[in-house]
Amino acid sequence: MSDNVSLTPQEVADILKIAKNTVYELVKRGELNSYRAGKKIRFDLKDVEEYKSRTSSMKEPAVYYRNVSDSALYNLSSGLSGEKSLTNSIVISGQDIMLDILVRHYQSRYRELNALRSYDGSYNGLYNLYLGRIQVATTHLWDGDSNQYNINYVRRMLPGIPTLIIHLACRMQGFYVAKGNPKGLKNWTDFRREDLVMVNREKGAGTRVLLDEHLRLLGISPWTIKGYDNEVTSHLAVAGSVARGQADVGIGNEKSSLQVKDIDFIPLQKERFEMVVKKEDSNKAWFEALMGIIRSPEFKVELEVIGGYDLQELGHIVAET
Repeated sequence: MSDNVSLTPQEVADILKIAKNTVYELVKRGELNSYRAGKKIRFDLKDVEEYKSRTSSMKEPAVYYRNVSDSALYNLSSGLSGEKSLTNSIVISGQDIMLDILVRHYQSRYRELNALRSYDGSYNGLYNLYLGRIQVATTHLWDGDSNQYNINYVRRMLPGIPTLIIHLACRMQGFYVAKGNPKGLKNWTDFRREDLVMVNREKGAGTRVLLDEHLRLLGISPWTIKGYDNEVTSHLAVAGSVARGQADVGIGNEKSSLQVKDIDFIPLQKERFEMVVKKEDSNKAWFEALMGIIRSPEFKVELEVIGGYDLQELGHIVAET
């Protein structure tokens, strides 16, 4: 097993749900250990987890922003005139690195507009969209009864609000297991085994919902599973727990498993990762700008270089609710 997992600043930002610049500030203040690998800065996963443990008693804001104070949470709207400010800002919620790339393209092309990031999971993203705290939510919530992603959740969680659901990518979800799969895990029914210890995602994450739906359909009580209440907040943290032998299995996407040593990935289900906006915003300048980037060859090429995405339907409006 690997005792240490090496992380980039962006991966640390994803785990902690903060902006990458904040990671550098933590290093400067001596709050987070780091080291140099050539000219690049790197972090050990154990140091990141120790930092989280030290600060776990601190109350964090629900949404993290770049270029704007957290106190401005409820004061965001869109527009085109004037300098970049809160009156022409949008907030994009979700945890995939694709969204950070999207924001970078957006801000480099449209200087008069401002895109900010929230790192909430799928469920909380839709809830914040309903409350008007954000303008763009991303989701990958599977409904076991219909075997369908996102549409039913959007209808339930934004009642009476017409929305557009725009497809971004398909990603493969599956089990993270130790190298060689020593427990011989194959599918969701393995959670009936008494010798299994898991590590879980936090409530509201699309991966957590995926697990809970399969357990419901199989009639498995989650509280009979050892480690079900052991929650971490990213795919990398799940994979790291398995790599260090703290758990036999965790669930996450294939792309993240490739970044952690001593991990094998068992594919189980292709998921749909999609963007949700209110239909009333579809005629606004920020929406047209965002869709222009999503459908651009440059954006698609950059995602293809990263790998791990099926981009066949990128930018396609799949539903209106």
